[in-house]
This record gives sequence, structure tokens and C-alpha cells, in this order.
Amino acid sequence: MNTENAYRYAIYYAPEPSSAWWAAGSHWLGRCALTGRQLAQAVIEGVAPERFHRCTQDPRRYGWHATLKAPFVLAREESLASLIAGLRRIANQHSAFAMPRLQVSTDGGFLALRPTVRHPCIHSTADACVTGLQALTQALTAEDLTRRRQKRLTARQERYLQAWSYPWVLDEFQFHMSLTGPLRNIPTAELTALVSAAQERFDALPACRFTHLSVFAEPQVGANFVWIDNVALRT
Repeated sequence: MNTENAYRYAIYYAPEPSSAWWAAGSHWLGRCALTGRQLAQAVIEGVAPERFHRCTQDPRRYGWHATLKAPFVLAREESLASLIAGLRRIANQHSAFAMPRLQVSTDGGFLALRPTVRHPCIHSTADACVTGLQALTQALTAEDLTRRRQKRLTARQERYLQAWSYPWVLDEFQFHMSLTGPLRNIPTAELTALVSAAQERFDALPACRFTHLSVFAEPQVGANFVWIDNVALRT
């Protein structure tokens, strides 16, 4: 798979690939973005396997992560090497830290893990990725802009979209690790079962640390995103 000239790249927070957090999230979604393998999903009592598979379809494509800089196309004069170099400059200015507790949430109409408290290090690191790498990216196409305006944007979100290619950045940013796509019209009993299963899986994990920035790639248009590199923060 050629990731040197991928269609798009993204900067994520992703757990260490050897960690329990990576295994738990990848199995929940049904795919490992490191190996590209499809994974067997858990059987959740009260939720049909087909329903669970459909609910996790959207985040499965992107891999187990939290977005720091949303997917972008590199400028023509840039390369994966220059992207990694830019990310190293950012990583050298930020230290690794312990993550706050992550809890299961249905905010926004989808299931995700969100911090129980606002952590300034999460936000400063995400802000640096958004602003520090923007010069390496191509401007959004009209189609890109239309897609990212599918939800009605506030005036500030529209400014951020124009400046940073994504509306939910800086003070609009909310760290989250998606567990499902939109949960429209799902019966209450099934939603309750999904929440309970997620809580049982992720509450049992050890404390989580933010130690590196992850580069993921979309090799071709519409392809699954794959993990390609980690850049360590200062220790």
C-alpha cells in the first residue's frame, strides 16, 4: 500500500498499538488500522450483530482515534517527509501527559468517549496541530466545503472552516473517540445496551496517556484510513 502519496492524511490521537486501549477500541469498531485486518466484534446482548456493525461503519473507516487535525490533502510541493518534519517540530514543543478519565457519552447523537474534564494540554496540542500544519495543506475544494457545511455552521465555525479547513477547531474543538456513527432512530433499549457494553469495555481499562501524535493516511479516495507513523511528544 502506497502511503507516500496518499490522497489525504490526518493527525490523530491514537493509543499505542501494543496497548489494551488500542485492542479494545479496534475490536469495538471491527478493524485494526495498523494491520488493516477486519476484527471480530463483541456480541452485545439486545443488539443484533448487523445493527452493531452498521452503527460502527463510519468510525471503522477512519480507525480508532480522536481527531486533532481533520483529513487534508497535502500541498503539491509538500511530501509525507515534510509533514512528519512539521509534526516533529510541534511534538518537540509539547510534553506527554496523563489523560483525564474518558467516559461514554451520547452527546451529538453518537456514542463516543469524552474526557470528564477539560484538559488544557489536549487543547493546546490539538491547536498546534491545526495551526502549525495548515501551510502544508491544499485549500479545500468547493465539494469539500459543501461536505463540511452539511451541518449548519455558526459564523465563527464558518471562519474556522475558511481559515483552518475545518469548523470544529480551537475553541470549538471537543476531544472525542468515536464509537459509532449517528444513532438516528435506534430503539431506546438497543441504545441502552450499546452504552452499557461500551462502559463495561472501556471503564475496565488502565489509565491512558497521551504520548505521541499519530499520522493516518487515506491511500485512495474513499479507502479505509491506515496508521502510518507515530511522532513522540517530549517526555
